[in-house]
Amino acid sequence: MTKRKLALAAPLLTLAAVAVAFGIGAGSGLARSAGHRAVFKAAWIYVGPHNDGGWSQAHDEGRLMVQKALGSKVQTTFKENVPEGPQVAQVIESLIRDGNKIIFATSFGFQSAMAAAAKKHPDVKFEMATGTIQLPNMAEYFGAGEQAIYLAGMAAGAASTSGNIGYVVPFAIPEVIRHTNAFALGAQAAHPGAKVKLVWMNAWFDPAKEKKAAESLHTAGSDVLGQNVDSPATGQYAESVGVPWVGYDSNGKKFAPKQWLTAAIYNWGPYYLKRTKAAMDGTWKTGFYYGTLKDGFMQLAPYGPKVSAKTKSMIAAKKAAMISGKFDPFQGPLYDQSGKLKVPKGKRLTIKDLYAMNWLVKGVVGSPKG
Repeated sequence: MTKRKLALAAPLLTLAAVAVAFGIGAGSGLARSAGHRAVFKAAWIYVGPHNDGGWSQAHDEGRLMVQKALGSKVQTTFKENVPEGPQVAQVIESLIRDGNKIIFATSFGFQSAMAAAAKKHPDVKFEMATGTIQLPNMAEYFGAGEQAIYLAGMAAGAASTSGNIGYVVPFAIPEVIRHTNAFALGAQAAHPGAKVKLVWMNAWFDPAKEKKAAESLHTAGSDVLGQNVDSPATGQYAESVGVPWVGYDSNGKKFAPKQWLTAAIYNWGPYYLKRTKAAMDGTWKTGFYYGTLKDGFMQLAPYGPKVSAKTKSMIAAKKAAMISGKFDPFQGPLYDQSGKLKVPKGKRLTIKDLYAMNWLVKGVVGSPKG
């Protein structure tokens, strides 16, 4: 994009303009430039509100880390509540027109529009969370959510008396299916024979719908609730009926102080800082990043009051085994819902396998097709 040229006689401008949204929520972390050098602009696109208490909030905390670390050298901005459809293409173009030189899109459904924009704007860097397409100026990044989700599932299994656990899930895509399987396997490790019942939302963020799903699962006999969706509505319901809750994406303890167990969380900030700095200094290269417990990208949120010392010790041992490479959430033998052997003993699924997962493990009650 051609930089706007300023006449030498023009007064010095400050960079305090907030990006205009196309009828879609927007916000920014602003930095002022005291000199004539143009500030570097970086943007994030969220599928939900930046303060959703889950997925988008975790990404926004990463954005804020970039703004704090780089100060006046960078101007960060975000667009929130962006639907996974044609509108995202308009949002991307608006961000490019506003001078953003690196754009982070944080939901799987944004991928096709990001790829199209990357081909159209070779001078802009594009970063796609959870996707699969790589281009010379478009990188992919995510984390081994299955590791921390397995551990969170252990907390759910240990907290369940009946072995019936409810799980509120968004879309039937490989990402969510592998997370569901990891949660169920973790629960079964702590509570042999545990079953995980699913309710599909077909939405990432829909608090009212999520609450109804949580209620239906509890009414059907689930004595622990978990989720792979973005809002804390499941936890708020769990708190109201006295049912333990495992969250996702962010530390949601404040939403259910008595019933909170833990959650898998992503430490996006260090990655965002590294990639933004690389884009600024000209060392940015495309690639695929898959963070883990070992490198600190995947983490487990602080425990709630209902997690016993015994459970904490059990989870700590399993976490250490994952970090050392002695254990993997998807090492065989693993069976699908019908009892068919899917992963033989001694084999571990590759990232390619995980990104194509379309089957649910034994003990999960629900369809892998949503």
